[in-house]
Amino acid sequence: MIIGIPKEIKEHEYRVGTTPSGVAELVRQGHRVIVEKSAGVGSGFPDEEYLHAGAEISDREKLFTASELIVKVKEPLPSEYSLLKNRQALFTFLHLASNPELVKILLEKHITGFAYETLEADGTLPLLQPMSEIAGKMAPVMAAYYLQKIHGGAGLLLTGAAGVSPARVLILGAGVVGVSALKVAHGMGAYVTVINRGREKLKLIDELYHGKVKTLAATREQIESEAVAADVLIGAVYITGARTPKLVSREVVSRMKKGAVIVDVSVDQGGCVETTRPTTHSNPVYNVEGVIHYSVANMPGAYPRTSTLALTTESIKYIAMIAGAGIEGAVTENKTLRSALNTYRGEVMNRAVAESIM
Repeated sequence: MIIGIPKEIKEHEYRVGTTPSGVAELVRQGHRVIVEKSAGVGSGFPDEEYLHAGAEISDREKLFTASELIVKVKEPLPSEYSLLKNRQALFTFLHLASNPELVKILLEKHITGFAYETLEADGTLPLLQPMSEIAGKMAPVMAAYYLQKIHGGAGLLLTGAAGVSPARVLILGAGVVGVSALKVAHGMGAYVTVINRGREKLKLIDELYHGKVKTLAATREQIESEAVAADVLIGAVYITGARTPKLVSREVVSRMKKGAVIVDVSVDQGGCVETTRPTTHSNPVYNVEGVIHYSVANMPGAYPRTSTLALTTESIKYIAMIAGAGIEGAVTENKTLRSALNTYRGEVMNRAVAESIM
């Protein structure tokens, strides 16, 4: 199969679809890999390393024209829509539940769209997890930064100081993002509360942290009361393929502490806070009701070397599966790859995506 690895064009997105070692594995299996010039430079992988691995280096238009399978990190942007060929295959983070415009393009062009974030294997989401871990660990760090008075925050040190209480951090969700955020926030010395819908994960947190982390069931009353008391709120909610439910209303945000910080990691799927809207690394925050909102839609892109290495470690075997089986074979014969299938032959194939865009 001919596999194309284009350069990401989302603002301050420096990750790349695969590493030179990933290319070498695909070439070893008999596939042709075309990499766009300078695609890996932002992650620390120069063109020479891709050439040494067996890739061809090409310009953008030739890459899209020649490739049967496009492997990216982020969803195609409007300026890339015209480059996508009819009946081409695409493997990337699609996040279609919050992007009906892209859904329309993929359906019109009969693109076979495989989404990293919906691929399930043995009850896990192996391609989403490494990026969720990085974004979760980033969340308290970003919150601590924007709590500074010079950035519009309350002027509160997340860790506290001798004789001064640390910040109160509320985490909504106890999946990979939430648990990763918990590790960092607790490690920094913050008072942490985790709210989650399922009891089992809360029970595990209780056992691991010996009761030093407050855990609560997800009810509207508890979310509202904890949000109003929090100095930092981290949105870590994810429902596979679906648009994120709004758990914190604008009215609740208006009652939060002035200078509090919201980091809504759920923004790729629409966000779990009503006042959330996507931002970029160059303009990451905005203020609503006196509360700082950080909602960068590609948080792990800030650490591209770590992120690309972590993603490729998991993704390369699935890229190889698609290439080895062929598009039709991947769709019809492989249950794991079918779970990643979001669009095919002009139809939406993922129920959660379909329900979200109706």
